[in-house]
Parts: sequence; C-alpha cells; structure tokens
Amino acid sequence: MGKVSKQARDTFIENSNVYKNKINELIEKERKQRLSFKKGDFSFNMQRIELAEDNLILISYYVVLNALSISMLGVKNETYLNNARKCLYKCIIYLEEVVTNYIDEPLSEYEENLESIISFSDDERYKLVRKLGYSIQAVEDGFGANSKWKWSFVEILGRYATVAKNLLDLKNMIKKLDPRVDGYDSRYNWLQLVKRLLQQAADKYREKYELSTQRIDDMKLAINYLSALKRLYLNLNEAQNMDVTKKKIDVWKIKMEADLKKKEEEKKRNEHK
Repeated sequence: MGKVSKQARDTFIENSNVYKNKINELIEKERKQRLSFKKGDFSFNMQRIELAEDNLILISYYVVLNALSISMLGVKNETYLNNARKCLYKCIIYLEEVVTNYIDEPLSEYEENLESIISFSDDERYKLVRKLGYSIQAVEDGFGANSKWKWSFVEILGRYATVAKNLLDLKNMIKKLDPRVDGYDSRYNWLQLVKRLLQQAADKYREKYELSTQRIDDMKLAINYLSALKRLYLNLNEAQNMDVTKKKIDVWKIKMEADLKKKEEEKKRNEHK
C-alpha cells in the first residue's frame, strides 16, 4: 500500500466526523436510557426494542466508516468493524431480554414477554428481523471470509435465529395465515425466514463442530436448533417437514453419541498409558 496523502486523510476525517458525531449521540442516548432499566421488568421492553434498533443504526455508521477508510485511505479499519460486531451482540442481547434466548421451548414459556410488546406490530417485527440479518451480513462481509471471527459468527447466527423465532407471536399469527388477511405476505415471509435461519444455525454449528472445535456442546446446539425447527413445523401442522427434521435429529444424535463414546474410549486409553 502506498503512502496516504495528507489531503486524503483530511478528506477522510471531514467525511467521517459526521458519522462519529451521530455515533456519539446514540451512545449517550443508550447510556441514559439504560440507567432506568431493571432486570425482568417488562415495562421497559419497548425501550429495549428501541435500543436494539439504535444499535442497528450504529452498525450502519461503522460499516460506512470502514467503507470510507477503504475507499479514501486504502485500508480496512478493524476498529470500526469490531465496534460494529459489538453492536450486533448488544442488539441481540436487548432482543433476548425482551423475548428470551430460549432455543427450543414452548411458546407458553415466554408468552408473557410477548404480551409486553403487543403494540409492536408483526410488520415492524419482521422489518427489525430483516435489518438485523442485513447488519450481520454486512459486518461479516466487512471482516472477510478468512477472519479470525469466522466461527464467532456461528454464535451470532444462532442467536439471531432464536430471537427471530421468539419475536413470532405464533398463537395469534397462525390465525392470520390466510392470504385474505392484511399483512399475510409479511407473516408468511417471516415464517419462511425463521425456518431457513434455524436450519442454517443447525448446519453451521455442525460445521463448527466438525471442522473446528470437536466440542460436544456445539453438536448439542446444532441438534437443539433442529429441535426448534421441528417444534415450529409441529405448531404449523407441517407433518411431512416435521418428520424429515425428526429423522435428521435422530441421525445427528447417533453421530454425536458415537463421537462421545470414541472420546471416552480414547480418554481411558490415555489414562492407562
């Protein structure tokens, strides 16, 4: 990379200051709002939704700043990307505080949480879910395919799939899955997205297990996401898809148990050496 000229640096600073000022404003707003939050108090849940959305705006600013750095200075800015990655976690945590991080639990376990955001419409929820998905992809693309954060995005994807599912008010949504009801397209597309995300999360955790960690916990999470997908098919009365997923779960469990047995046998052999 050639030397960056003073003019290029000055232009970058001038352009970036606009976004940095907006970033500082949102960070200060978040700081003030969080002071009033109480753990487990549902009355603050709409404010948590608002802060989740603010963090998506922050991510967009950090992504733009990195793009400016590349175009004006010729370098990728890891600091901006790391700040964006941290904002992804914060956004997801706020949503988990609202609708829980339960991967495979019946709706009754977090129904009370959903009642606290009843004013947040299906269309608004779906837009938020899509924005979060776009933001994850933008940050992951910014780091690149061979980033040291590659496997951490598996966790982000899984937690994204979980909140995208838990934001669904299935009890009421199923009643509205009729093309004649307003908002049908959004509800249908949201459900299809959640199905894809749960399957992707399962596949990615399986891939992480096979290619990176060999940790049984990762395989268990992969199976847990498949179980959540099976539960969703059950709720939607999609018997064929549910049976296919159940068979896959059974195959993956057999694989996990065989691997676990192999590890235990290896451990015993090493102990007796």
